[in-house]
Amino acid sequence: MNADDARTLLRTTLHQIAPEADLDDVGPDETLQEALDLDSIDVLNLVVGLHDATGVDIPERDYPQLTTVEGCVAYLVAATGGPATS
Repeated sequence: MNADDARTLLRTTLHQIAPEADLDDVGPDETLQEALDLDSIDVLNLVVGLHDATGVDIPERDYPQLTTVEGCVAYLVAATGGPATS
């Protein structure tokens, strides 16, 4: 998975959890939870959705790496063995 694929997957998964969420509204340093007004269950559903879509196990200790768009993208690219750039 490359960065574009990871960003698309994140966008699709977020849309399933919070249809009103728009990644275009999230700044590079903003956390997804705060910027998109996600509660803790939404965040957990995001992690589960990413796991279901990729088959990548995401241990709880890695959740902090998934707090921003770029963090999620980097994590997914690394976890799937993809290139860092598209």
